[in-house]
Amino acid sequence: MKSLVLAEKPSVAREIARVLGCVNKQKSYFEGSRYVVTWALGHLVELAEPEDYDKKYSTWKLEDLPIIPKNTRLKVIRQTSHQFRAIQALMKRNDLSDLIIATDAGREGELVARWIMELIHWRKSFRRLWVSSQTDKAIKDGFANLRPGHNYDNLFDSAVCRAEADWLIGLNVTRALTCKFNSQLSAGRVQTPTLSALVKREREIREFKPVDFWTVEADFGLFRGQWNKNGETRLFQLQQAEEIAAKGRGKEGIISELVSKEKAEPHPLAYDLTELQRDANKRYGYSAKHTSTILQNLYERHKLVTYPRTDSRHLSGDLVSTLKERLAAIAVGPYSQLVKPLLNKTLSPGKRVIDDSKVTDHHAIIPTGERVHLPSLSSDEGRLFDLIARRYVALFYPPCVYQEVTATALVESEEFRATGRRVKNAGWKQVYGQGLDEERQLPPMEKGQKLRVKSCSPKEGQTQPPPRYTEASLLTVMEKHNLGTPATRADIIEKLLQTETIERKDNQLLPTGKGTQLLELAPKELSSPELTAKWERELEAIARGQGDKNRFLQGIRQQAETMVKAVASSDATYKHHNATRSRCPQCGQFLLERKSKQGVMLVCPDRNCGYKFRESKQLTNRRCPQCHKKMELRQGKAGKFFQCKPCNVVEMLDSDGDRGRKTRNTNVKQYQKESPLSSSLGDALKAALEEKK
Repeated sequence: MKSLVLAEKPSVAREIARVLGCVNKQKSYFEGSRYVVTWALGHLVELAEPEDYDKKYSTWKLEDLPIIPKNTRLKVIRQTSHQFRAIQALMKRNDLSDLIIATDAGREGELVARWIMELIHWRKSFRRLWVSSQTDKAIKDGFANLRPGHNYDNLFDSAVCRAEADWLIGLNVTRALTCKFNSQLSAGRVQTPTLSALVKREREIREFKPVDFWTVEADFGLFRGQWNKNGETRLFQLQQAEEIAAKGRGKEGIISELVSKEKAEPHPLAYDLTELQRDANKRYGYSAKHTSTILQNLYERHKLVTYPRTDSRHLSGDLVSTLKERLAAIAVGPYSQLVKPLLNKTLSPGKRVIDDSKVTDHHAIIPTGERVHLPSLSSDEGRLFDLIARRYVALFYPPCVYQEVTATALVESEEFRATGRRVKNAGWKQVYGQGLDEERQLPPMEKGQKLRVKSCSPKEGQTQPPPRYTEASLLTVMEKHNLGTPATRADIIEKLLQTETIERKDNQLLPTGKGTQLLELAPKELSSPELTAKWERELEAIARGQGDKNRFLQGIRQQAETMVKAVASSDATYKHHNATRSRCPQCGQFLLERKSKQGVMLVCPDRNCGYKFRESKQLTNRRCPQCHKKMELRQGKAGKFFQCKPCNVVEMLDSDGDRGRKTRNTNVKQYQKESPLSSSLGDALKAALEEKK
C-alpha cells in the first residue's frame, strides 16, 4: 500500500516527489514505490455562491438580503476542476492507504486540503507534514516525523470560520451597497476598517492648520546649543523668541551641566512577514504584495529562507544546533567577513533570540542552511535575501555601545543644550556598515567652563500635518489593530487598489473619492477596527482550541443581518467620482471612466445596462505647449486629437503635418492588435484602417 501526498502547488509537489524518489511522472501526479504525490492549484474548492442555493440570487436585489444559508455548501472552482477530478480519481484508488497533507503549514494551507477531502468524502486516515523550509533535509525530517492529521482540527475550524465570516459579511454588505446606490461598491470584514484608517488620516491632513513656531540657537564656538526649557524647544511667539535671542547675544555662558551616559542598543529581532514587508517598502519601495511574491520564490524555488507567512520574530530551541550551519551557508560575497568571526566561537544568542513561548506555528524568517549562489538571484530577490541574511547575522553580534554626552550652557538664566555621541563598539551595526557614521562628538569641556556666545538667533519653523500612509506605515496600523494576518494584509491592500477605493502616488497610499464616500455609506460597525480586531482574536482563540466556532459564526450572522438593515434604511446618496461628460448610447446616463489592465474603460453606471467601451487613447511624444508634458492621443466624434488634461489643451491630429500623420499611423497599428468591445468601437477602428489605406 502507498500513501497519497497532497501538496499545494505543482512546484512544491515536484520537489517533494524528487526527495521521496517518485520518478514516474504522470499528467497530474508523481508516483514511486511508497508514495503518490499530487497537488492542488491553490484553492480547488470554495464556498458556494448565492445562486448555487437559489437561482433567484443570480440577480442582485436588496429585498433578498441578507443571504444567510442554514448550512454552507462547497463547490469545485470551475477553472481548476480538471485537477480536482484528478485528485478525486487518485483518492479512489484501492492501493492508497492514507493521505499526507503537505499543503502550506498554516491556516489557509489547512483549508485547501480539508475542503478537498470534505468534498471527495475522504474517510481513510490522514497525517500532516509540518515543515518550515523546503530544503531536502527539512522534507526528509518532516516525513520522518509526520503528525496526526486531527492535531490540526482547531486550525481547520479557524480557517472555516474566517472563510464563512468573510462570505457572510463581505457578500451581503457588498450586495446591499451595490443595490442601494446602483454602483459597484465593495466592503469587507478587513478591507473596510483598513480603508477607514486611510480616510481618517486624509481627513486629519485636510483639516490640519499649520502653526508657526521658532527655535533659538546659540553658537558657543565649541558647539551650537538649542534653547530648551523642560524638554520644550519650540516657541510660538516671535517676540518671545527674539527676546531670548537678544538676551544671549554677546553674553558669556557657563557649562552648568555635563552628563555622560553609556548606552547600549541591542540588535533588532529576526523578521516576521509584516516587519520584512515594512523594511522592503521603506528601503526599496516594494509593495507588500511584491515582497510576498519575491519571498515565496526564495522559499520555494531557491529554498534559501524558511516559511515566509509567519507572525513570529523569535526562534525555537530546536534550531540552536543548526545556527552555525546556517551562518556557514551564507558566508559568501558581502557576508563572508561578517560571518567568519562567528564561526570560530560558541553561539549563545540568549532569550532575546531563542524563545519557544513566543513562537507560534512557525519561527521567524531566517536562512535555511542551503548554500547561497548570489548570481542566480534576480535583483529583487537579492535585495530581499540581503535583508534577511544581514538581520540573521546581526542576531549573533553584541549590542551597539555608545557614550552619550549632554552639555547644558546657562546664559542669562536661559538654558541651551547640545547632545553628542561617541561610538565605543559598533556591535551589530557593523553588519549594516553603520556605527561610526552616527557619531556626533562634542569637543572636550568641563562643568563650570565659561564660553562667550558668538551669535544667537531665532529660526522659524512650522508644524506639519501627519504624513500620508505608506504601505510600511499602513502595515503597522493593520498589525496594531489586528486587521488580518501577516499572510493576508498584502492582498487586502491590493484589493483596495483594484476596487479603486484607494490609490498609490509614489510610495504613498490615499483614498479616492469613491473610497471616501464608501466609508460614509458602509455600516459604521464595519468601519471600526475594534470590531474586526475582536473577530481576529476570536479566530486565533479557535485555532488554539480555546474558542467556540458555533458561537463565533452565530455572532457573524447577526452582524451581517444588522449591517444589511443599516444600508437598506440609509438615506445617503452616492455621487460617482469618475463620471465623464460622455453619455451612454443605450440608456443616456453619463459614462464612468474606469481603469483596467487593457487601458481606460468607459462603463455605464447602470448595472442593468452593462454598456462598456474602451476609450482609444495613448500617451505620445507630442508635448503640451503650456506645461510641456506628454499629451494623450484620443478618439472623439470629430476624429483623433491630442489632449493635455491638466491644462485642457486640445490639438487636432493633423495640426502638425507629417509628425501628426506619423503618430496616427503608429496608433492605427496599435488598434489592429486590439479586439473591439462593442460595435461602435469596431466601426471606429475600421474607419481608421480605411483612412490609413
